[in-house]
Amino acid sequence: MELWIIATFAAAFFQTLRFILHKKLSLGGLGPTGSTFARFAYAAPFAALAVGGYVLATGSALPALSWPFWGWAWAGALGQILATICVVALFAERNFAVGITFKKTEVIQTAIVGFLVLGEVISPAGWAAIAVGLVGVLLLSETPGSAGTLWHRLGTRAVALGLASGFFFAISAVGYRAASLELATDDALLRAGVTLVCVTSSQALAMGFYLALRAPGQLAATWGARRVAVWLGLSSMAGSLSWFTAFTLQTAALVQALGQVELVFSLAASVLVFKESVTRRELGGIALLALSILILIAVV
Repeated sequence: MELWIIATFAAAFFQTLRFILHKKLSLGGLGPTGSTFARFAYAAPFAALAVGGYVLATGSALPALSWPFWGWAWAGALGQILATICVVALFAERNFAVGITFKKTEVIQTAIVGFLVLGEVISPAGWAAIAVGLVGVLLLSETPGSAGTLWHRLGTRAVALGLASGFFFAISAVGYRAASLELATDDALLRAGVTLVCVTSSQALAMGFYLALRAPGQLAATWGARRVAVWLGLSSMAGSLSWFTAFTLQTAALVQALGQVELVFSLAASVLVFKESVTRRELGGIALLALSILILIAVV
C-alpha cells in the first residue's frame, strides 16, 4: 500500500479524534478561540520534538525557508485558525457527525471558487455533483422542530458556520501544499514536518497574543484544561503531519477523496462517544453530501 494512502487514513482517524477532544474541551468551559489555541499551543512542542528526532536519526539537513514558503504557510495557518474556530462553534449548534459533514463542503467550495476566480471549467457531471451536495446541505440545515422557508433554513447559524469552515479549510489545504512544495528537499516526511513546525508555532504565537489582548481568561482556562488539551495537541500533531505528508506525495483531489472516510469515523464517534442520536434525515443529508463530494472528485 502506498504511503500517501496510509497517511490519509491516519490523518482522517486522528482528525476525528481531535474534534472529539475539541468538543470535550468546549463542553468543559473553553470557548471556540480557547479550544483552537489549545490545539496549536500543545501541538507545537510535540511537532518540534518529532522533527528534531527525525533529523537527528536520519542525519538530514534542514531545508532553507524562503519568503514564498512563509507566505503560503501563513495563509494556510490563518485559514486553519478561522476554520477550526467555526467548527468548534458549530458543535454547539448541531451534533458531532453533522458538524464534521458541514466541514466537508470544502471540496465543493473549492470547485466553485476555482471556477469563479481561475476560470476553471467544471463539467456537467461536476455541476450535478454540486447540486446533489446542495440537497444534502438543505437536509442537514433542517434543525429539530424548525420551520420556515428555504431561505430561512439556509440562513441559520449552523449552515453559515459549516460553510465558512469548509471555505477556510480549502484555503488552508492549498496554502500548506504550496508551502511544502517550496522546500528544497525530496524527503516527503521532512517537508511535511518542517512545514508543520513552522505553521503550528506561528499559530500558537499569533493566537496567544490575540487571547492575551482580547480574552486573557481563555489562556488560564487552556492551562487549566491541560490534562485533556495535551492529548488534543498530540492528536493534532499526528493528524496534521499525516495530512501534510499525504499532500506532499499526492494531489489534493485524491487525498481529499480518500479522506472522506472521516465521515464514517465521525458518525461512529457521534453515536459511540457522545451517545447522540442521528435522524434518518441527517443520515440522508450526510449520504448525499458524501456522494456529491466523491462524484466531484471523480470528474474533475
